[in-house]
Amino acid sequence: MGRGMTVPLTAFAAGAVVALLVGVFGTLHDPTLSGTTTLGFDTVLAMKVAVTCVIGVLAVLQLLGALWLYGKLGLALPSWLGTAHRATGAVALLLSVFVAYHCIWALGLESGHLPDGEKVPLRTVVHGVLGCAVFGAVVVKVTAVRSKRAPGWFLPVAGGLLFALLILVVLTSAVWYLDANGWPSNSYT
Repeated sequence: MGRGMTVPLTAFAAGAVVALLVGVFGTLHDPTLSGTTTLGFDTVLAMKVAVTCVIGVLAVLQLLGALWLYGKLGLALPSWLGTAHRATGAVALLLSVFVAYHCIWALGLESGHLPDGEKVPLRTVVHGVLGCAVFGAVVVKVTAVRSKRAPGWFLPVAGGLLFALLILVVLTSAVWYLDANGWPSNSYT
């Protein structure tokens, strides 16, 4: 193993451990709605859909910002772009933690069968596994951003992985919900 691979391999291993631990917690935790909020929406689910849509928009802005920062858009770099990129990334991460808390705490990681004997839908299982993987990918991305010894390919791969996982989580949750139910209502409308 070359010295240049130590950082990426260590980061991917640490990310896999984090994703696994989040999944184990979600599976073993007894779901409860206590300690959750709806932010004025009618249900926790409706709130999660709305916030997840914001996360999806921020993820797309992150991709565009990264492409712009690396000169792939052919546009001049404004002085504020780096700060805006870091800020939108931080907000997306904080909102992701907020939604994940509500997912894991309120619902747990569902697999197998529901209490009524019905099988958990495949979309639900895939969404839960992808959601756990997002937090492993965050570990990989933060390592890629902070490491001075990582190879040049590592940051774009880590960022691309995190972006892809976030978009898949949005597609298997908020986009699926919106397609099936429309925009969630809130108590303020």
